[in-house]
Amino acid sequence: MTTLDTDLITIQKAPRSRIAEVNWDDLQFGRYVSDHMLAADYNNGEWQPARIEAYGSLALPPATLALHYGQTVFEGMKAFRHTNGISIFRIAKYHQRLQQSLKRMAMPPVPYDLFSEGIQALVSLDAAWVPEAPGTSLYIRPFMFATDTQFGAKPSETYKFVIFTGPVPMYFPKPLKVKVEEQFIRAAKGGTGAAKCGGNYGGAVYPTELAREAGFDQVLWTDGSPDLNIEESGAMNVMFVLGGKLVTPPLSDTILDGVTRDSVLVLAEEMGYAVEERPVSAYELVEAYHKGALQEGFGVGTAAVTAPFELIGVKGKNLHLPEIHPGMFSVRVRSLLSDIRSGRKEDVYGWNTMVDQMW
Repeated sequence: MTTLDTDLITIQKAPRSRIAEVNWDDLQFGRYVSDHMLAADYNNGEWQPARIEAYGSLALPPATLALHYGQTVFEGMKAFRHTNGISIFRIAKYHQRLQQSLKRMAMPPVPYDLFSEGIQALVSLDAAWVPEAPGTSLYIRPFMFATDTQFGAKPSETYKFVIFTGPVPMYFPKPLKVKVEEQFIRAAKGGTGAAKCGGNYGGAVYPTELAREAGFDQVLWTDGSPDLNIEESGAMNVMFVLGGKLVTPPLSDTILDGVTRDSVLVLAEEMGYAVEERPVSAYELVEAYHKGALQEGFGVGTAAVTAPFELIGVKGKNLHLPEIHPGMFSVRVRSLLSDIRSGRKEDVYGWNTMVDQMW
């Protein structure tokens, strides 16, 4: 349960709650933000005590370094209604990934106590914002950015770390149509593809819009080679069921180390599936499709959990995947993960951190 270090975090509650403004029957992803946020500043080589206060605007001078040179990193996590209260999923794993991203972007690490206790205290304070409907959750957004006000290109010496939350529905309510991208790539070797930094997502907007204009929902990113090796799906990791085996591209410096990806791979072995982490080319998908071996394709990520594909576009040809049904791996593993998060199934992996409402 939450144990708050008052030397690390101080709390000033919002004078009034905005929760009455929420339409719980029509959440819309990213529409609502909870009452409070956490903020902590880094200067003089150390983190200052964090504060939880009413959610509000941040005042930034136009010369703030992050606005010009992209020294900014974020995470995405979730809290869930649980049979024993509220659970936060895999705090330690998300903190580990945050540290990796910060290192790649030449930013100072966030101490685990600040990250973990800050999230738990914030979720505890805004526990009423955790939705109850199936498929819903409280999204948690920690992020950090450079705050030096010199506009020369250099690593910042000061930073701000912020966490806010908001209730969200299922990210993709229906199966996706995805297009194998041939012209643009998400990340290059030696670049920032394995870091969860803002520039990776900003650079993906234009190709994604072009794909949508062509009738697709998302793109399947490749490595840019003639082999068209698949790397990710939109802002998600990607997996395929090929001939009864679960296949996913191996982690590299161009692929994000997804926490949901890791969780699904663990559960796949529990479910008896053979797992292969290896390169998967678009041409292999075409060949498997014609042999009847392409059984499933789906994105995997915090927001969506699993997002099944109904169609994959490859070089102007559409591969129509089998109709989604309850027996499919992507549906079953999503249900199993939901059961663990909600307490309907025992959490033998120690993934849940339980939080009581303290206020």
